[in-house]
Amino acid sequence: MHPNPIYRTAEDTQNLAFARDRGFGMLAVSDPDGGVPLLSHVPFCVSEDGTALELHLVRSNPIARRVTASQPARIAVQGPEAYISPDWYGMEDQVPTWNYVAVHVDGVLERMPDDSLRGVLDRLSAEFENRLAPKTPWTLAKTDPEATAKLMRMIVPYRLTVTAIDGTWKLTQNKPDAARLGAADGVEANGAAELAVLMRDLPV
Repeated sequence: MHPNPIYRTAEDTQNLAFARDRGFGMLAVSDPDGGVPLLSHVPFCVSEDGTALELHLVRSNPIARRVTASQPARIAVQGPEAYISPDWYGMEDQVPTWNYVAVHVDGVLERMPDDSLRGVLDRLSAEFENRLAPKTPWTLAKTDPEATAKLMRMIVPYRLTVTAIDGTWKLTQNKPDAARLGAADGVEANGAAELAVLMRDLPV
């Protein structure tokens, strides 16, 4: 995360809401054998009270094979990002940079009981199917029971109990307003409309 505090003014509630809205991130844990960190890209859902994230992994995933007890872990959530050309600032003697939003959710990763898997899958699919309204939500009930049972033998449920939340919203807050808004126009003209919206309406 960028160390400049000007980019780190968002409260935990705003960072967690951003993670909840994205619903997809990179799960990272240390290799118990001392090798490189173990990484996996996972969808997740956040509990209503914000104290935990639920996810699942295929049994053959290196994290699932090696993490058999409580393990410190992090889920890194990447938001919109884009290159910033110094030409967009309307100022002299500037250099290129990159704007982005990223949220890290730290916690303790634990494998949940196998009999909790169906609930995790139902909550995950409901979270994302409900965003497709007015489409009728898909549910596991629409699949053949034997196919569902085969699928569920291949995956395992996990819970990340949240211990810390950190966010960087690098949106040209270090420049005068006119320069920031000029950069917002530049990124929008080059296809980064979501980032431009955030640059114009900074987190408090």
